[in-house]
Amino acid sequence: MGRGKIEIKRIENPTNRQVTFSKRRGGLLKKANELAILCDAQVGVIIFSSTGKLFEYCSPHLSMRQLIERYQRVTNTHFEEINSQQQIICEISRMRDENDKLQASMRQFTGEDLASLTLNEVNQLEEQLEYSVNKVRARKHQLLHQQLENLRRKEHILEDEHNYLCRVLAEHQAAMEHQQVVAMEHKVGDVPMLEHFGHLYAEEPSRNLLQLSPQMHAFRLQPTQPNLQEATFQGHYLQL
Repeated sequence: MGRGKIEIKRIENPTNRQVTFSKRRGGLLKKANELAILCDAQVGVIIFSSTGKLFEYCSPHLSMRQLIERYQRVTNTHFEEINSQQQIICEISRMRDENDKLQASMRQFTGEDLASLTLNEVNQLEEQLEYSVNKVRARKHQLLHQQLENLRRKEHILEDEHNYLCRVLAEHQAAMEHQQVVAMEHKVGDVPMLEHFGHLYAEEPSRNLLQLSPQMHAFRLQPTQPNLQEATFQGHYLQL
């Protein structure tokens, strides 16, 4: 009777799995060596166990690096894609490590996670903090100086504007006072003129009356009534 076919699947028992790995690995490396020697083939085998341990075999008179470089030349396009992906993965890993270091450094700058630092590292951290504080203070003094200069310039501008406004106000007040003085002088000058002409106007009617008095005597009306004339004649006759 023939032997039955064994089903190929993962061995669940860790001990049996490790024993089987050791046997099959040895057989594989033995076959690779026989293939390289008997057939003059260039063989390279790389094996990683389930625990991450590396096992490799390379044909005699060759190194694994030489064999991989030849593989790169033969399968240039496909390998470049794999290599690009590996570079991306390596770059991501590097950036992740750098980010972790920067975060740890930032925490240390804020006084956290100092337990893992040695005395020399603490001294270096202190020097860095002092240097940073000095730079911050220098920048602060520079900004304060600039702000002070700006305030001084604004003060000079406001002072000039104040002086200009005071000068304009003083000139305006002087002009108003001058106008008031001129107006008062005109009023004071008009009063004697009115008094003078008023005196003349007061004397003129009396003078006119005096001038008209002789004329009134000169042109005295004579009685025209006959009775008045007879009375007059009789008066003269009686006197005679």
